[in-house]
Amino acid sequence: MAIASLAFLTPGNYLDHDPSAGLEDTLRLIEFGERSGYRGAWVRQRHLEHGISSAAVFLAAASQRTSTIELGTAVIPIGYENPFRLAEDLSLADALSGGRIQAGFSTGMPHAELLADIVFDGDWRGYELGHARVARTVEHLRGAYLGGPDTRIESPGNVQRPRLQPHTPGLAERAWYGGTSLASVRWTGETGLHLLTGNIVSAAGIDSDDFGTVQRRLIDEYRAAGGSGRRVAVGRVIVPTDGADRATARRYRDYARSRYDRTLRAHGDKRTLFAEDLVGPVAEIAERLADDPALGGVTELRLELPYEFDVRDYEQILTDALSLVPRIAVA
Repeated sequence: MAIASLAFLTPGNYLDHDPSAGLEDTLRLIEFGERSGYRGAWVRQRHLEHGISSAAVFLAAASQRTSTIELGTAVIPIGYENPFRLAEDLSLADALSGGRIQAGFSTGMPHAELLADIVFDGDWRGYELGHARVARTVEHLRGAYLGGPDTRIESPGNVQRPRLQPHTPGLAERAWYGGTSLASVRWTGETGLHLLTGNIVSAAGIDSDDFGTVQRRLIDEYRAAGGSGRRVAVGRVIVPTDGADRATARRYRDYARSRYDRTLRAHGDKRTLFAEDLVGPVAEIAERLADDPALGGVTELRLELPYEFDVRDYEQILTDALSLVPRIAVA
């Protein structure tokens, strides 16, 4: 096992009556992560929930509070997005960050029965809302010119060929996809995107119900499809208890127990599998990670912080987890 760097995924949650306080806590947590030496801080984009509804806007704010840490979206559901407008927002955030945005995408449309008609201002069911929409977003990030070679637009003090502005070279090469199935990871490898794979996978088409075995197969398929040499980041819910008091450690274990039953079988037609949460001393967690078949040859581990915890819990978890890298490297 060769884990060389840690990143974390923070939920960005907040109370209904005071969103600014929760968002401020998340910004401070990202600052804390940078000071502590984490390579990256990632946020989900979630609609209709107490979470970050615009990852690009939030990470633009985070970029002004940090200077070195990578800032990632894990993930933006592409079905609700206009590819050009999303690319504009991500490019602006990337320019503000000095080239630190990691743009992660997925397909799917959570809460579509409530939201899709509103977003599209009418019937949306005939639109292509999957991989091709992600590909178009990435192509806009590349900054291709619009119109013919002689097309020019005028703005105050400038005449220029039209393309997405601001154009930030390199952002398209920092595009990721959250792959959960054989078809999606193969597409990710063929398209040249980096791969995000977390604590939920689909075992459809794979003769195993073991989470680590299935995830390793997905990673191998991604590399065989063209992802060799690209980044792969594996996500796990990891909750060390070393720095927690007794009551907090008990709360952590209760949380994991409440989610354990879902890990015992595959769910539905897609044979969805859930990884077991890793709660306990760092030394114990490191041993379990060392035995995880999905992590063989992977260099990036992403801690997925639970939704239900407090910012003080998150700081304790991030502090304790820092010692995972040297422990895993020698396990």
